[in-house]
Amino acid sequence: MRVLVIGAGNMGLTYAQGMSKSKLLKKRNIMVLDNSEEKLEALNQMSHFDAFKALDDCVPQADIIFIAVKPYHSEALLRAMRPLVNPGQILISIMAGVTIESMQVLTGLSKIVRAMPNLPAKIGKGLTSYVASHEVSRIELLTVESLLDTTGKSIRVSNENFIDASTGISGSGPAYVFYFMQSMMEAALQMGFSKNDSTVLVSQTFTGAVELFNQSNLSPNSWMDRVASKGGTTRAALDSMSDNNVNELIKEAAFAAFKRATELGKEH
Repeated sequence: MRVLVIGAGNMGLTYAQGMSKSKLLKKRNIMVLDNSEEKLEALNQMSHFDAFKALDDCVPQADIIFIAVKPYHSEALLRAMRPLVNPGQILISIMAGVTIESMQVLTGLSKIVRAMPNLPAKIGKGLTSYVASHEVSRIELLTVESLLDTTGKSIRVSNENFIDASTGISGSGPAYVFYFMQSMMEAALQMGFSKNDSTVLVSQTFTGAVELFNQSNLSPNSWMDRVASKGGTTRAALDSMSDNNVNELIKEAAFAAFKRATELGKEH
């Protein structure tokens, strides 16, 4: 099996690096296409990649084509690919808002997988939600999932609406966590902690809380109840958040990202 990654940006290269370790490839190099001479030069220094600049040199050779370019490049790229593809190829796209139907129309391919990754994929802790067209077989889906799992975990969703919805939760979600961390670090600084101590206090608190959650069957509410005693310090903080409607504001933020993902789909 040969895999081609189109676009050697942050996410494209992250998936290329991850997939290059998959046993499915049987030590065959990942093909990577990019139009940047600087990136091509860097790729040529990596033994597990074969770098390309022209579509016709690599697209016909691929069994799976992984597209990781900006959505505004999608139409021109997909049209250029059309005369080079063959019906057996599977196209996996992480382009936000670009629908399966539009990719089928532009490329002539029927086997399309639309996926939404997130930034922690860069360290093998990512979450990728994906949905496939009906033409992708169960065996092919297992292959796709195995490749996506090389950067963390993946979940298959039932329709494209959930791809847009997952954008609002997991896709954009790391930024919400960083926002909360930044606020806590600023509070620590205002309390008199050094920058280094503020960073350690907050980062270790997040790491520990996530591990507690992952290693139990308790809900976040149950953990909050365990930490917060009546009349105590934690309860004072949670009451402040409740009084300021923080819960609803966070949900509104997630839905704002969801709405924007839907709008992007209508722009293509």
